[in-house]
Amino acid sequence: MPTISQNSDFQTVITTFEMTPGTCQDLLDALSDAYENFISKQPGFISAGLHVNDAQTRIANYSQWRSREDFQAMLRSDEMRRRNREISGLCKTFEPVMYDVARSFD
Repeated sequence: MPTISQNSDFQTVITTFEMTPGTCQDLLDALSDAYENFISKQPGFISAGLHVNDAQTRIANYSQWRSREDFQAMLRSDEMRRRNREISGLCKTFEPVMYDVARSFD
């Protein structure tokens, strides 16, 4: 379960994907498969969530990692590079951005 806290040492990554409603489900399936069968099994993975907007034109992905290096190692793997080529073909753009939690509110 994701923990959003400014007191954590986790690396937070938020990735946004832009696509058409016609490819939303295909992209969601590809991302779900990547998380279930590969990403969640990588060293340093903590948790993730996928969010779809009402128009099915954007997916937002929130993930947490033990460290920046763990996330980068996953991205550099041959398996993820192959998957990212597939994912790239299903969307207009996608951009992973690393964040530190500046403030959290309960």
